[in-house]
Amino acid sequence: MSKMDGLEFEKPILELEDQIRKLEALSDKTDNSLKLQIRQLERRLLQITSKIFQDLDTWDIVQLSRHPQRPHSMDYIRTLFTEFTEVHGDRQYRDDPAVVTGLARFDTIPVALVAQQKGRDIKENVQRNFGMMHPEGYRKALRVMEMAERFRMPLIVFVDTPGAYPGIGAEERGQAEAIARNIREMSLLKTPIIILVIGEGGSGGALGVGVGDRVLMQEYAIYSVISPEGCAAILWRDNAKAREAAEALQVTARKILKNGLIDEVIKEPVGGAHRNPRRAAGIMRRAIRRHLKELIGIPLDRLLDLRQEKYRKMGPFTVGDPTPTHPPD
Repeated sequence: MSKMDGLEFEKPILELEDQIRKLEALSDKTDNSLKLQIRQLERRLLQITSKIFQDLDTWDIVQLSRHPQRPHSMDYIRTLFTEFTEVHGDRQYRDDPAVVTGLARFDTIPVALVAQQKGRDIKENVQRNFGMMHPEGYRKALRVMEMAERFRMPLIVFVDTPGAYPGIGAEERGQAEAIARNIREMSLLKTPIIILVIGEGGSGGALGVGVGDRVLMQEYAIYSVISPEGCAAILWRDNAKAREAAEALQVTARKILKNGLIDEVIKEPVGGAHRNPRRAAGIMRRAIRRHLKELIGIPLDRLLDLRQEKYRKMGPFTVGDPTPTHPPD
């Protein structure tokens, strides 16, 4: 990772990594003094990285969720699954590259996959529409969800989007209806569903593929009803208030878990998933395996009851003093 790839708070980490790389390039197997220096720098790197990541605020985590080197859905699919066969198109309008769907195996278990996919560079981001799905993307996803139900395969969904595409064409083709239909159908789908929020979980764009029996979030992912920038623009008419908006929205995995909206936070390697994608995938594999084993053992009727009960419990609130008051006699 070059310095250009890092965030502002990562600069001390990147500088140490650069020093280590330069020493490794100079050293050979017999140069014990250089090897000692490298080990000392590696220990210092671990200490600094741990300290920086213990002190992250909400806005720092928002930036991490969008990190240019953060693993995307296809990175995890290539690592965690075998025999992946992609399914294209919604059979109504066109294929939407912002979402990848298909069939694969997890360990030996046949599964269906729905994965929102961002690009790694400008060209790919334009092709993938920055992970923002059109109505045909939600209908393509629904097509594979129905296949999962028909063939009794668990469904695994990767969520990573700033939101559904808000363009005129998408609205003309029924964006809101497509999202609403998916939410309804996923709540009734007769197969286990695991949702993995791996980057941004933005608004209805995420909810349109985000109803499941288990909703898991990576440690430095975010999930929100609107982006912090969008919230700041609406409330204060000032994008500079995005940091304040992010804090108010409580977008981080720990806060969302505390509010009862997800089921588990998936730990990331020290320094974030982008610093060690393979280890991040290994941690995710263990989480998927554990939840999949639990869900497969639940009878379908009971599974649907539990799923609907889970969502009915979300969002309790009180207004003012819940204790009734009466005027004196």
